[in-house]
Amino acid sequence: MADIIEIKGVCLTLKKNEILKDVTVSFEEGKIHGLIGRNGSGKTMLMKCICGFIHTTDGSITVAGNEIGKDCDFPENIGIIIETPGFIPHYSGIRNLKLLAGLNKKIGTDKVKDAMQMVGLDPTLKRSVKHYSLGMRQRLGLAQAIMEDPELLILDEPFNGLDKEGVADMRKYLLKLKDMGKTILIASHSAEDIDILCDTVCEMDKGRLTVIRESKNEIQ
Repeated sequence: MADIIEIKGVCLTLKKNEILKDVTVSFEEGKIHGLIGRNGSGKTMLMKCICGFIHTTDGSITVAGNEIGKDCDFPENIGIIIETPGFIPHYSGIRNLKLLAGLNKKIGTDKVKDAMQMVGLDPTLKRSVKHYSLGMRQRLGLAQAIMEDPELLILDEPFNGLDKEGVADMRKYLLKLKDMGKTILIASHSAEDIDILCDTVCEMDKGRLTVIRESKNEIQ
């Protein structure tokens, strides 16, 4: 299969601090790719650069054939969870998602409801998001990421706040998405999540990236 993300010589300097240092890597479509590393290692910043939220200082990032910042400002057909999902706190879950769906006008209420049910949320629940548990907010964030049926998912610590059963449910769902041909780039502190889910694994350390697993059956 072709590479859906190509990162070449990417550097990022913010306020004279080197955040990313000559990062070069590619991610093949139809697989789950893992990013590991300690807090401050550069994982989240790399994801933000892929999504077009932050412009790199040097190098290039191409997503689905389009170079970010040159061919497009933001990649298309992408679902994102980066940091804590933000919602209007006094709206219900479904009202939040319907509002967001209305921005692109790609899907209707039925698809929003389907996405909520897929992640284990009741779309008829009238409780406002400010009264959601952290785990429920994470589920709602994942519902937002998948509701428009994107080809690529960028997920930064998507299991935060989920209980054991919730984590198991989300793992099954992400593997199902992979079987449907979706590509997923996931950052997680959990070695178990990475081991179960990921075909390839890269480690970030002080802004540098090292490939530590090139395939599901090859660990260096």
